[in-house]
Amino acid sequence: MQRKTAIVIGSGIGGIACAMRLQSLGFQTHLLEKLDAPGGRAYVRRAEGFTFDMGPTVLTVPHFIEELFSLEQDHAMLGEPDFPADVLGDDKRITSGISGGPNTSRYVEIIPILPFYRIYFDDGTFFDYDADPVRVREQIARLAPEDLEGYEAFHEQARQIFNRGFLELGYTYFGSVGQMLGVVPDLLKLGAVQPLFSLIKKYFKSDKMRRVFSFEPLLVGGNPMKVPAIYAMIHFVEKTWGIHFARGGTGALISAFVKKYEEMGGTIRLGADVTRINVEKRDGKRVATGVTLASGETIAADVVVSNADYATTYMKMIDKKHRPINRDALVKFRKQSMSLMVIYFGYRKQAGDPDLQHHNIIFGPRYEELLTDIFERKILGPDFSQYLHIPTLTEPGLAPEGHHAAYTLIPVPNKLADLDWSQIGEGFKDKVLTLLEARGYIPNLKERLVYHSYVTPDYFEQTLGSYVGNGFGVEPVLTQTAFFRPHNRSEDISNLYLVGQSTQPGGGTPSVMMSAKMTVREIARDFAIDPRIVNGVPVRLPAAA
Repeated sequence: MQRKTAIVIGSGIGGIACAMRLQSLGFQTHLLEKLDAPGGRAYVRRAEGFTFDMGPTVLTVPHFIEELFSLEQDHAMLGEPDFPADVLGDDKRITSGISGGPNTSRYVEIIPILPFYRIYFDDGTFFDYDADPVRVREQIARLAPEDLEGYEAFHEQARQIFNRGFLELGYTYFGSVGQMLGVVPDLLKLGAVQPLFSLIKKYFKSDKMRRVFSFEPLLVGGNPMKVPAIYAMIHFVEKTWGIHFARGGTGALISAFVKKYEEMGGTIRLGADVTRINVEKRDGKRVATGVTLASGETIAADVVVSNADYATTYMKMIDKKHRPINRDALVKFRKQSMSLMVIYFGYRKQAGDPDLQHHNIIFGPRYEELLTDIFERKILGPDFSQYLHIPTLTEPGLAPEGHHAAYTLIPVPNKLADLDWSQIGEGFKDKVLTLLEARGYIPNLKERLVYHSYVTPDYFEQTLGSYVGNGFGVEPVLTQTAFFRPHNRSEDISNLYLVGQSTQPGGGTPSVMMSAKMTVREIARDFAIDPRIVNGVPVRLPAAA
């Protein structure tokens, strides 16, 4: 039996994971990337001896990575338990060694990072955030003793939300209203649909603890003031499986995924800019038949999966005659996540440097008002918060000897704001670096600086193809969660699917890997393919199965 073919547009983590799974399912898969290297948002910038991951740097749930490296041509792993007993212990914690699982370790080294984050407050105090229950409680007692009792209650509710929302529903694809309605009573009972910050305020009195236990949705594009409280499960995801780092950076993980994918027989083409998803009318239905590249080349396929931005996929890649009248309005109606300014810089080491960590969260003086500025008012306020990433504290080889490679990421409004980044970018960059120096995070930074560059919302819009320069796809508010989030199977066009941060379940490295599994499961169902493969050929199920 001749293999069916699949095209995956975009080689972000979700796209690569999807391509690996399709190849494993029995499709001959072709991964198309418009940039000159794979990774999408996880692209790597190299300059003057420095290596910078341009995007995601926080790796969680390492057994998701292990599962991808365990794929084989004859086993799609779509019917396996998602959280098997050999991965989860009695306390739902990863068993030892899974961070560098046996199949992962053949391709890349994954190591845990402690603390997960050092969280700095504007008064100079800090909180080391990790999974150690004793240390967490000691730090709460030191900074906000009035919140110890509230933390215990929050911890229990977050655990229940994690058990139901992640362990039980994590891989649930909500393709119908009925599926969504079936879980709403449980989520209401758990208090998981109220705004996260409302839940946090219920348990914590101090501003510091409210920040510590609510900031994580910002790492997936969500406003802590507006995301549903189901995102409290991020706390337990990190607590349960830790924060990890790939030796060589996230780019090394991308390279390892590509190597595994090619070993399985998949192909990847760089510089392949897809400008159109080709659609035909067959028996009264719209059917995706392949893609057209900017060069004019047409590539046919039985399945097309887009890892490109959801709005870009529908509004730019599909001819208007194949889109229902309300599709453009629906796409434009959806709220997009905030954008980012990211500054990449290399600097000389200096004796007596402060004790920064691999991951640092540096809060400005405001929190709730700053979030409102970014997400609602869409203005640049007088202050900002940032995530400072210094991977050379873990792996010095990412910079020339005697130097550090770093980046700092600042949430900013997306391009619905009236901001001209070509005019304000340089000044804003200087303001950020000046603060790092003046507040003593990196003393004498400007005189030690040997390299710097930056990206703004223009990069997300123009290079990555993100609608209005969003940094994380569709914003994860309640009305854009689960069934209400863009679907992984197109409702309009047969054989067209989506994967990645704009689709279910959402943004973040573990979620886009989950998205890939969800999407390929739907493809397997639609093509009546049993995940078992016999001699490299997928087992076709009867149409009624």
